[in-house]
Amino acid sequence: MVLFSHGLGGSKEGSSYLGKHWSARAYVCVFLQHPGSDESVWKDVPAARRMAALRQAANARNYLLRIQDVRAVLNQMEAWNGRNDSPLNGRLDLKHVGMSGHSFGALTTQAVSGQVFNVAGREISYADERIRAAVIFSPSSPRRENAQVAFSGVRIPWMLITGTKDVAVIGDADLESRLAVFPALPPGGKYELVLYKAEHSAFTDRPLPGDKEQRNPNHHRAILAVTTAFWDAFLKGMPEALKWLDGSGPSSVLEPQDRWQKK
Repeated sequence: MVLFSHGLGGSKEGSSYLGKHWSARAYVCVFLQHPGSDESVWKDVPAARRMAALRQAANARNYLLRIQDVRAVLNQMEAWNGRNDSPLNGRLDLKHVGMSGHSFGALTTQAVSGQVFNVAGREISYADERIRAAVIFSPSSPRRENAQVAFSGVRIPWMLITGTKDVAVIGDADLESRLAVFPALPPGGKYELVLYKAEHSAFTDRPLPGDKEQRNPNHHRAILAVTTAFWDAFLKGMPEALKWLDGSGPSSVLEPQDRWQKK
């Protein structure tokens, strides 16, 4: 099973190309919707005030609520999986759960899959041990904390995907912040893909206002190939997928100026 967390102002309908592809390859895909930081933030707001409403929703309280959403959804899936009157009874493999997300959803994914936070001098983790691997679109390092401290304790496989033009309108995560995550991760099942000229919207279904680059169809092709191989390798334990991922497989779907690395 794979969970997906949408970005600020998004919904469970976003990045559907991922869910359609992964589910066609025998993954139960659960796309979350986060009240308080979803599309309801801006939909009924006059256009001139939408950006301010979105900025206001990108707060610590909603971040913590998103983390709780993930745990609540996993608890509910466990409940349905164990109930005789549920159509999902016995159909979910909850020992092999993947977590993914984009932008605000990337921050959510980082939190529930191993990032450590420094709160008043204490290290706090929100990691859920049921999550066994994570794919993170538009990752970012902490604003006021050392990336090494935040990520050196990540014990499960992570795949980071960003682009050379991946800068969001809201938030202060620049490309330097996104690229600082991978070097801070411990070795073992860690991957990074940087797509050439991919903007923040490249990981969603459609362009965003303010985009400057033409969308490259190969970006989604590459994303689907490497992420599916990642899930197959680390959730299904398929040796051929790991061999493809660690060998020349990624280069067969990437373009010359894309960057791929692993450790």
